Amino acid sequence: MTTLFEAAALDRQGPRPLADRMRPTRLADVVGQDHLVGPEGSLTKMLAAARLPSIILWGPPGTGKTTIARLLAGDAGLVFEQMSAIFSGVAELKKAFEQARMRRMQGRTTLLFVDEIHRFNKAQQDSFLPYVEDGTITLVGATTENPSFELNSALLSRAQVLVLNRLDKAALDSLLSRAAMFEKRVLPLDAEAKDALLEMADGDGRYFLNLVEEVFAGVPEGAAAIGPEALSKLISKRMPLYDKAADGHYNLISALHKSVRGSDPDAALYYLARMLAAGEDPLFLARRIVRMAIEDVGLADPQAVQQALAAKDTFEFLGSPEGELALAQAVVYVATAPKSNAITTAFGAAMAKARETGSLMPPKHILNAPTKLMKAQDYGSGYQYDHDQPDAFSGQDYFPTEMGRQKFYEPVERGFEREIQKRLDYWAKLRREKQKRPDQE
Repeated sequence: MTTLFEAAALDRQGPRPLADRMRPTRLADVVGQDHLVGPEGSLTKMLAAARLPSIILWGPPGTGKTTIARLLAGDAGLVFEQMSAIFSGVAELKKAFEQARMRRMQGRTTLLFVDEIHRFNKAQQDSFLPYVEDGTITLVGATTENPSFELNSALLSRAQVLVLNRLDKAALDSLLSRAAMFEKRVLPLDAEAKDALLEMADGDGRYFLNLVEEVFAGVPEGAAAIGPEALSKLISKRMPLYDKAADGHYNLISALHKSVRGSDPDAALYYLARMLAAGEDPLFLARRIVRMAIEDVGLADPQAVQQALAAKDTFEFLGSPEGELALAQAVVYVATAPKSNAITTAFGAAMAKARETGSLMPPKHILNAPTKLMKAQDYGSGYQYDHDQPDAFSGQDYFPTEMGRQKFYEPVERGFEREIQKRLDYWAKLRREKQKRPDQE
């Protein structure tokens, strides 16, 4: 018979969330990560070989990082200890290392699981090194951020990075089937509402199961299946996974920029919408569109940068949401404009030559001579004023004498740069003719 005290204790403990109750008890039950835990998975092979190195698990939230770490410890016969870099500091690390050292003296090895390991600073990350190197701990770190950017190279060199996938529809369907078994009922959603729920999950298994639990709690057993409209009233959709200081930000801005460069306005609009929906600063996007117009269009369409700058001004004038249409217009214009990086290439080559040649003086004929001494040194001597020449072109050389003529800018055969090439060809022709007739200089 349960006593009052026992009943009170059960009450205090409360019911466990569905995601916790469904936590896998075997690595093979972790969904969506067959490349790691399947029959030919990396972790499966490591365990079979009785060789478990320190590991960094890199992947989106809700993909099984914590579960995998816990199951690895059990399968490898290691003591599992868990900490979060968000709530832990130097004191907690020292305590964990000392406990692991004491266990090792007793013949037991510790698997130290550190969630959000990228939150530790350089000194804290360095503190792991001696304990990883001498085998006191097997470190398993979990991060949603790119380890190449967020973790010390010294720590990375001592660990193997394993990438976890965002859960696809098949993996989420598998979770849904298990949830129905746990709840002993079918999820009360019609096909359209179920698809909407899968999209809401955004590849996060834990969040998906929380949504499923909300549906089970909100729709009485035996009630008819509900549709998308009723579903949207029942649960609220979270914002897409996006951190303006982290990988999500850089991944999407890279996708936007490359879609524009690749002349795909539809993909560019999609990524622009993704970033705006996630709360990105529209003026950051406006600045990036200006950059695209300069770097990837340039003089192939000189109007591209004007469109981009006009979009920035329009957004500042109108605000959101109307101003976002101006950003969309600029993105489409730049994406559909002819592309050229000739200016970027030319300027890079000119910068390299400038560093190489140092402090070479320009030729004296293009230097001003405001003093008698400078005139005596032939400054300005022999300069031909182009507007007084036939075709307003003297054809003189303007590079330092030691360098000779250089060619940096090579227009592409697209857009307005095709016209620029015609001008350059015309001036080159005049220059050759003048070189053949030095008596007319």
